[in-house]
Order: sequence, then C-alpha cells, then structure tokens
Amino acid sequence: MRKVFVLLFCLLMLSGLVAPAAAAERKLLHSGLGSYPRLIRLEHGGLLGDGRILASVTSRDAAGYYAPIFESTDEGRTFTRVGAVRDPAGAAGMCCGTLYELPERVGRLRAGTLLWAASYRQKAGPDRRIGIRVWASRDLGRSWSFLAEPVRSHNYDGVWEPEFTVDAGGNLWMHYADETEAPRYGQVLNRVASTDGINWGTKQRTLAIPPDRVRPGMPIVRRLPDGRYYFAYEICNYGDRFCDPYFKISPDGANYGDPKAPGTRVDTASGNHFQHAQTITLFPGGPTGTRILMVGQIYVDRHGKPLPGNGRTLLANDHLGAGDWYEVPAPVHVRRPYDNWCPNYSSTLLPVDDGENVLQIAADYTNGVCKAYFGRGPSR
Repeated sequence: MRKVFVLLFCLLMLSGLVAPAAAAERKLLHSGLGSYPRLIRLEHGGLLGDGRILASVTSRDAAGYYAPIFESTDEGRTFTRVGAVRDPAGAAGMCCGTLYELPERVGRLRAGTLLWAASYRQKAGPDRRIGIRVWASRDLGRSWSFLAEPVRSHNYDGVWEPEFTVDAGGNLWMHYADETEAPRYGQVLNRVASTDGINWGTKQRTLAIPPDRVRPGMPIVRRLPDGRYYFAYEICNYGDRFCDPYFKISPDGANYGDPKAPGTRVDTASGNHFQHAQTITLFPGGPTGTRILMVGQIYVDRHGKPLPGNGRTLLANDHLGAGDWYEVPAPVHVRRPYDNWCPNYSSTLLPVDDGENVLQIAADYTNGVCKAYFGRGPSR
C-alpha cells in the first residue's frame, strides 16, 4: 500500500495537482516590538568577524526606542542577542535604522567597523527637528559609541531612511530621504559624504522629480562585483503609480546622473511588481555571476491589485536589473501586507549557504504588536 501511495503522490506532483511545500515555519527574532529589520554578513573584520551574520530591528522599552543587535553563527538558523544601540534621543522616537560594515578604512575607522544610523526625535512634538545620528561598533556589535549627526531637519519635516556606502575613491556616503524641501518637492533623495565618519559635507542631490507630489525614497545601495553600484529606491505618486521600485547604476558610487531622471522600473514580464518599501541583496548566479533578489511590501499585478502571492513572493533578476524579473518563493510568509509601517515593511534579505538559500527577516502583527520573524528558504 505504501508503494502505491508514493507512486500516486509522485504522479500528482508531476501533474501539478499537489502544491509545493510551504515555506519553513517562521521564527520569532525578538520578543518585543520589532520593525524595520536589517541583515549583514561580516566580511571585512578579520578572522574573528568574517562569516557571522548580524541583524538589527527598531524596538522600544520603558527607556524609549532602541536597536537590539543579534548574531547568528549558523547561517541564520538561530540568533542570539549580543548588543544594543541606545541613543538618548530615542526617548523622543526612532525610525528606519540601518546597519553597515565598513569594507575598508575610513579615517580612523578600520575595515570591519560597524555603523548604525537612524532617524531620531520624530515624536518630539510640534517643534521637532529630526536628525539622522550615526553610531559605531568596533567589537562586532557588542558596544557602540556615538560618531555624528550628519543631517538635521531645519523644520518640522523629516529626514529618513539612511543608507551607507563607500565609493570607489574611499569616501563614505550616507544616502537618505529628505522631506524638508517642501513645498517645492514632497520628498527628494539626498546624500552627504565623509572621509572620517565624524565630519560630513553639505548635502548633494541624488533624485528630485517634479511635480511636488512625487516622492522618491527608501534608498538601498549595493556594490556590484564589477565595481559599479546598484542604487535601488522607490518612487511614490509618480503618474498613476503608488510606490514602485526603480534603480540606477552608478559607475563609482559617487555620481548618480541626472536627478530628474527616474531610472528603470522593476516588474515581471506580466507587469507584476512590488508596491512600497523594497530592499535588495546580491547573490551568486546568472550569466553575469550576480543575481539580484528583491523583496517589497505589497505584491500586485499591473493594475495595482494584490496578488495571491502577496507577502510570500520575492523577485529576482540575473542581468543586473535589465529586462524582466521573475518570482522566487519568500521564506517568511507575511499575512496580507498592506500600506502600513509594520507588515512586510522594508524586509531584509541575505544569501546563506553559499547562495543556495536566502535568509529573510520580515515584520508582521501578532496580537496587535509588530514583531520581527526570520526564516530560510531556496534562493531560486
């Protein structure tokens, strides 16, 4: 009887009548509030740091908002909390933090130094002045010291979503979304540079698209193996679109072309695409040797209608973003993501097991509380 069952099951699989196995059960990363997750693999700090994975989330306790730091030494199967970034400004709110490992020395900050940055003071009342504050760790995330506040709003409007990169000339850049230029622009993407992580230059324009309702935001930068830089972002309120993912490729990580040029929009051959809060990571594979894997908050068809795979789908591209993208199952399933700061908002991806699998952290509501969950699954 067992042989008959196995044969029948195999025939059903071949005929497509049996659905493939669901994603592995998602695991809770942090018992408290957990939003806006980030993942990195340590690659530049010597034997002690190389290979381990670090994760961060935005959380809150009685002292205010802070960023717990977690570590995995088994390719994302388990995580242990090892530190926390606690900025005093977190008592007045903290948003949209980023985690970054310096690939080379910048000033006195050696290769392997960790950087954390987030927007602070958004809950400081009608006279608030939001600033992006930068912290550094020289011991794999165990302890942190304050470096600088590269940008601060001059009015009530915000500066958000910092993202670090080091360009081909060794300069450290912080990209961010800037609302402070209203009413001319609802939001733009700007960037500032530093040669030591402490002193920062004046802001430079990266993306600003008229009319004033158009809002580019949520920058993500990854250096490609050929030395160029893949610059990913969303553009909201652009034509009849909500918040679609776009990208440009910079030759050197310092120059990004005409700020008014929107770049290339990301979608599949049938027009399916993500709405809002995309992030990317790089995997080995494809004819160029690099596969780009993307996650976004809401997965919709060409008309903007959520698809059955909403909250359970990633998109991949094997040609450095050119051409159509294709679907890959997401290892973490999020129940019915929608336009909200928690469910599947700015989820994060990382290659594990030499690129055979993808590690994902995504936020979702559980009993009314935003929680961060992690899981692993095939990357193709």
